[in-house]
Amino acid sequence: MRDLPRPESGAGPLARVAAWVQGAYFLLTGAWPILHIPSFEAITGPKTDDWLVETVGVIVAAVGVTLLLAAYRGRLTPEIRVLAILSAIGLGAIDVVYVSNGTLRPVYLLDAAAEAVLVLLWFVGWRREE
Repeated sequence: MRDLPRPESGAGPLARVAAWVQGAYFLLTGAWPILHIPSFEAITGPKTDDWLVETVGVIVAAVGVTLLLAAYRGRLTPEIRVLAILSAIGLGAIDVVYVSNGTLRPVYLLDAAAEAVLVLLWFVGWRREE
């Protein structure tokens, strides 16, 4: 297998850290319900549709792998940054809304806080590059 090209550049160090951290976080949290739904539900609460939880997990893990590859290659294009920021905002908003209405357990607020930190890291990194 041919080696992937290494960093091309342009991205500042804080943006690359954001991509590495979010990529790893998304890969781990996305893969968790796919690999072991019983432990996932023990922490997050029982779910009615495991297939839906696993579908979301696949998508979150795919975004995570994409961010890790972009960080590795140093190619944090505007499209990659938008994907990272909007996915974190969307997942965090879902956490807050559904904890507020009682659908999700309060443990999801920990994820919302993590998503907020990731968004902040991206925005600070982007501003420092200007």
